[in-house]
Amino acid sequence: MTTQAETARTNHDALARRRRENVFAAANLAGLLGGVRRAVGARVPEPLIDAARMQTGLTSTTEVIEYALAKLALEDDFGAKLVARRGRVSKSLDLEF
Repeated sequence: MTTQAETARTNHDALARRRRENVFAAANLAGLLGGVRRAVGARVPEPLIDAARMQTGLTSTTEVIEYALAKLALEDDFGAKLVARRGRVSKSLDLEF
């Protein structure tokens, strides 16, 4: 019999896997994963890498960095666009349903 903690972990892992798959699929469609690969060097705090591995389920540092960069490259700017619209909607517009 599985415990509640085991079920929660399994659900987390499944969600993380789907999230990864979706990010990589979107990055691939956007043409971000093709081309020449190059080495990137950085000094990153070990707890940050460990937390990213736990959150994503990835074990390779290269995959973690590739995933993080893909998420950043695909991030939308909805919040900034919404704030920029302030004052552009006519006050006479009827928004009631």
